[in-house]
Amino acid sequence: MIGRIRGILLEKQAPYLLLDVQGVGYEIQASLTTFFALPEIGQPTTLHTHFVVREDAQLLYGFSSLAERQLFRELIKVNGVGPKMALAILSGMNSAEFVHCVKSKDIATLVRLPGVGKKTAERLVVEMHDRVEKWAVGRESAESADNQQGSRAVQEAESALISLGYKETEVVKMIAAVSSDNTAASSAELIRAALKNKAAK
Repeated sequence: MIGRIRGILLEKQAPYLLLDVQGVGYEIQASLTTFFALPEIGQPTTLHTHFVVREDAQLLYGFSSLAERQLFRELIKVNGVGPKMALAILSGMNSAEFVHCVKSKDIATLVRLPGVGKKTAERLVVEMHDRVEKWAVGRESAESADNQQGSRAVQEAESALISLGYKETEVVKMIAAVSSDNTAASSAELIRAALKNKAAK
């Protein structure tokens, strides 16, 4: 399993991007949410990834945040929702907006997404309702397209905490709890704040 990848961004043409990792070019599919967070061509970038092996292909999906990858993984568990539709959903709205739709049972907004019919929207609301409770809706403020530096700091802080032994779902909550009040913080500052906040509980 390829869980994280870092390299030089060579090409980006939604939904595909090409990342040069020590001379090897990795073709990665990503949502528009992730595309908006990408740096300019020729710049280094880090993505959280999900690797899919099929009989006819090996596919790599990239995400600018752990929260987006987590939502992608939950979406493809829903009956009738494959990776292609999951990316379409993540391209049409960010994770906070999706969580809001599910919690408020907003079928009308979900059916406006490409490829999502009424029955699929209803399944999403029913099957995802309990799962979205664990996600912090407010974390999107640190991952928006107009705050790319903050988004990269969040990514780096999340990756560092995972390397320290914390579980991915726990890390998402830890960073979400401190990132909204520290939008301009560096990854080191986010890590310290997250650890201090956890120790205080």
